[in-house]
Amino acid sequence: EIKSIKFDNVCFTYPNTTKEILSNVSFEIKANEKISIVGLNGAGKTTIIKLLCRLYHPNSGQILINNIPISEYKYNLYIKQISAIFQDYKLFAATVAQNVKNDIYDEKADKENVLSALQSADFTERLEILKNGIDTHLTREFNDEGINLSGGDAQKVAIARVFAKDFPIVIMDEPSSALDPMAEYNLNLSILNNTKDKTVIFISHRLSTTRIADKTAFFLLGELVEFGNTDDIFTSPKDERTERYITGRFG
Repeated sequence: EIKSIKFDNVCFTYPNTTKEILSNVSFEIKANEKISIVGLNGAGKTTIIKLLCRLYHPNSGQILINNIPISEYKYNLYIKQISAIFQDYKLFAATVAQNVKNDIYDEKADKENVLSALQSADFTERLEILKNGIDTHLTREFNDEGINLSGGDAQKVAIARVFAKDFPIVIMDEPSSALDPMAEYNLNLSILNNTKDKTVIFISHRLSTTRIADKTAFFLLGELVEFGNTDDIFTSPKDERTERYITGRFG
């Protein structure tokens, strides 16, 4: 059970570089909270996620889950607590079902779960016109009848991977960047409906995605400038830099 995720004075510099990406970052996420992380490009938003996923380790400070440093958990068990989609997701030369499962696909055991995940990702309408449904091959690399999806549809298949796994922590790094406004609205509703008992972390530049979060963390040049109730931050930011960002980004 994930009761809390805590960043405690975390500092980080990427290997073979000298620029500090995160500087003394501290905040806590409670169980089942929906958190948005916002800020300009290069502010350190995605780096926060990479550290939480243990793709890198902090230079100083620590990240704790349930007040235990994440480095103390067995990696193979730890990583099965996190379902994530990054900006640079990839689709594979395999069927839609295999891409969603992102693992060995067993039709008997996995079909209903895959269909449900695609529905949650608002891919059902597109799926209905695919000749072979979830058995349709993506790309023509290994199959001459394979198809190439548009950017928005490809992103929905990648998002479906998150819904296909029943993990307590869900991470979405720019989950709606390739979607039109209506598709984004439907996705946001689905995220809320399908993650009520999960802790969700969004990274987004879009107001609609940001505003569905319980709390917002605003980063600027590796610093955590503000962290708190989303409505409070958007209506009455305490920091002038936050107000400039909100006004410039969202009007």
